[in-house]
Amino acid sequence: MKPLLFTLTALALAGIAIVGFKFAPKQTTPLDEKSKTIYEFGATNIVHKKQSLSEYKNKVVMVVNVASKCGNTPQYEPLEAMYRKYKDQGFVVLGFPCNQFNGQEPGTEEEIAEFCKATYDVSFPMFSKIDVKGEKAHPLYKFLVNATENKNDIEWNFAKFLVGKDGHVIARYGARTKPDDATIIAALEKALAE
Repeated sequence: MKPLLFTLTALALAGIAIVGFKFAPKQTTPLDEKSKTIYEFGATNIVHKKQSLSEYKNKVVMVVNVASKCGNTPQYEPLEAMYRKYKDQGFVVLGFPCNQFNGQEPGTEEEIAEFCKATYDVSFPMFSKIDVKGEKAHPLYKFLVNATENKNDIEWNFAKFLVGKDGHVIARYGARTKPDDATIIAALEKALAE
């Protein structure tokens, strides 16, 4: 009798485990995060039009939070130089103005666009001002931060994410790392060759 009771109990528990496994809500794992791409997101561009990032499929993308009144603002120059040098090979820079760091991007989209064009002759795509950290962070930035090993908040203006042609994040670079740093250029050229 005891072996039969034990067997029935074991089968019942196994059945519960199988049903629980089959019908339990899916938990997000790092693997699930890796399955997402930037192509699943959209943003409003600098001229107030909604834009899907799927427009950049099969391109290597550098996503950068930018500001006009920051010590890092001169990084616009090497960003633009990189864009011009590599765009015909399938590279694009996406600039996302952000005013979260000491109010260093206070202007309107029109003022930001004018500043970028007049001061640095920026021709890469620019987007409307967004938050890049905190509860109100744009979903793209929440994804970017969580798709890297360094899951800390964006630390300052001009943090950079290099994204491969498949839409997955390759690397994250801090605000102080200049766009034309040898490590970034090597990673960019490798991604373009793939």
